[in-house]
Amino acid sequence: MKKIFTRSEDAVSEMVDFSIILSIMLLATGIIVVAGAPLLENTQNMQHTENIRQGFEVLALNLNKVVQGKAPSQSVEMKMYGGSLSVTGESYMDIDLKVWNSSANAFETQSPGGKMRMVENNFQDTTISYENTGVWTKYSTGQSLMVSEPRFTYANNVLVIPIAKIGGSTSISGSGLVRVTADSGRKTVEAYENVSQVNITVTSEYFEAWGRYLNESLLMPIVMVDADNKTINLSKDYLTNIDVYVASSPMTVTIN
Repeated sequence: MKKIFTRSEDAVSEMVDFSIILSIMLLATGIIVVAGAPLLENTQNMQHTENIRQGFEVLALNLNKVVQGKAPSQSVEMKMYGGSLSVTGESYMDIDLKVWNSSANAFETQSPGGKMRMVENNFQDTTISYENTGVWTKYSTGQSLMVSEPRFTYANNVLVIPIAKIGGSTSISGSGLVRVTADSGRKTVEAYENVSQVNITVTSEYFEAWGRYLNESLLMPIVMVDADNKTINLSKDYLTNIDVYVASSPMTVTIN
């Protein structure tokens, strides 16, 4: 009888051990499901955002061919991950140039520039956009950053300013492949000689990123920031007069 009782205790002990191990396994599985699922979803969303960013860099390379007059039309296939892709916005770039008029023997102000607008992808809490030859991103915090540089150039006392004027109003939501097509309009280039001051005002969702770019790349001091109106103003005086070319490139963008 004693021997049988001992075996019974061993059986109970084994059952208790098994129950404890099973409970630990179930608890661990629950923790992994509860904590791991959001982590997995967040990782997936980050990868989707990165894919969108790379897609916009490709989009910019192709649309800039239209802006620069290298192609009359360009079409790019892009993948969506459940957000929206739109031709939208009311962004502006105003330019004031202080130009010496030798005939009048005086300075005068010339003001080219105009509406830009953008192609924008809105996914989760992040927007990524093509605006005036550059790619920009904005996060839920409101912070905006430059992804790829716009096509401003300054060399040998010559400044070239592009104005990509985007027309259209199409918008698509959901997942899957879409095609973005840009058709060029009539491109114009305005030339200004003997410019002693360049003043640029940008009104855009990405005004802060624009300000950093113009400040760092063209060494233009920031004069004014109006966060309420999403506007930034920069101005630079040139000791040696420069030539400025403002290339205005309208294009119609459709998404289908």
